[in-house]
Amino acid sequence: MRANPAARLDYLPRMHAPTSTTVRAIHVIAGLDPAHGGPSYTVPRLCSALAQAGAEVALLSVALRDAGASDTSANGYRDRRFPWDHARAPVLGQLRYSSGLVHGLRQAAGGAQVIHNHGLWLMPNVQVGWISAKAKKPLVIAPRGMLGPAALAFSRKKKRLFWHLAQGAVARGAACVHATSEQEYQEVRAFGLANPVAIIPNGIDLPAVPSSPMPTNHEDRTVLSLGRIHPKKGLDRLVRAWARVEAQYPTWQLRIVGPNEVGHAEELRALAATFRLRRVSIEGPAYGDSKLSAMRAADVFVLPSLNENFAITVAEALAAGIPVIATKGAPWSGLEAESCGWWIDHGVEPLVAALAKSMSMPRTALMAMGAKGKAWVVRDFSWDRVARDMLDVYHWLLHGVQPPALLRFD
Repeated sequence: MRANPAARLDYLPRMHAPTSTTVRAIHVIAGLDPAHGGPSYTVPRLCSALAQAGAEVALLSVALRDAGASDTSANGYRDRRFPWDHARAPVLGQLRYSSGLVHGLRQAAGGAQVIHNHGLWLMPNVQVGWISAKAKKPLVIAPRGMLGPAALAFSRKKKRLFWHLAQGAVARGAACVHATSEQEYQEVRAFGLANPVAIIPNGIDLPAVPSSPMPTNHEDRTVLSLGRIHPKKGLDRLVRAWARVEAQYPTWQLRIVGPNEVGHAEELRALAATFRLRRVSIEGPAYGDSKLSAMRAADVFVLPSLNENFAITVAEALAAGIPVIATKGAPWSGLEAESCGWWIDHGVEPLVAALAKSMSMPRTALMAMGAKGKAWVVRDFSWDRVARDMLDVYHWLLHGVQPPALLRFD
């Protein structure tokens, strides 16, 4: 399934410089269901930031199952969602095929200057390559963590077949790969793709300052893990680690919050019951204000994931002023450099040590760590900066200007 570095194409910009400095970009993603994780937030927010920076942007996606088409303009960009042909084409429907998206993309490609695809392994992620090639428009692909070892381990045989039939040629032919971290860049190269890679992180919006601060004099303390409840998130290790510390910290509780995938929530509940844990709750998803409330009510945030390309929940926790424990499956080494958390090895033992360390600290010390994390997010993860960096990449593709420093060719 790995790409062949020898198959590297000519990656010089393919278009003549346009007469206007305004960039016209199409972004494509297979779906925007919040249950699918971070891209449902980061991709629309990237489109909005690019529009605010002066680009003309359209976001094309496949609507939720049984949802109708929509065409709206909000946050400065055009948002077009097309019906999912899961009933008319059952086999291709499983791969999120949408004839409406194909038609809409063909129409939009003629007026676009650059096409930016997000994700892999579904029909929209290969159709965008075919259409961009036919329209002779440069294609940027963002794997969104889907080339990480843990992600590749799921449905490995199906992905290998899909790569050889369709996805591989599209990926190798992309003018640029968009990675959201140094770690994801390394995964792209380890997979065998030789395309230029632009390392541009996701941005994060700071939450509004609450009208009244969270009370800090109550005894109850909370460790929160929020995101998809999926085996790749390493949550079973977190439950096992919690079993080692629960009795020592009677005022603390562990909340695991998120959409249940492949029945993993039931597996975690059974594991907690096996250890006779009393202060662990496995809860459904939280979005919007409920999500922010869960973040603000927590003392420590934990992400024990096996692999992440960025981990937007870490950024959201830091933005909410919460210190973070993250495994080295997520690209957050700065947690220790910025003194706002712990970046730990995989496994139960490192989780036990980090939990015990954080749960032994007074609330004021944890709040001070959280304040440092928030300052870091403000400094390095603004959407304005992300948009400027992305536009620099687009201008390089379109005009042949000096490559920005964030591009990697090695």
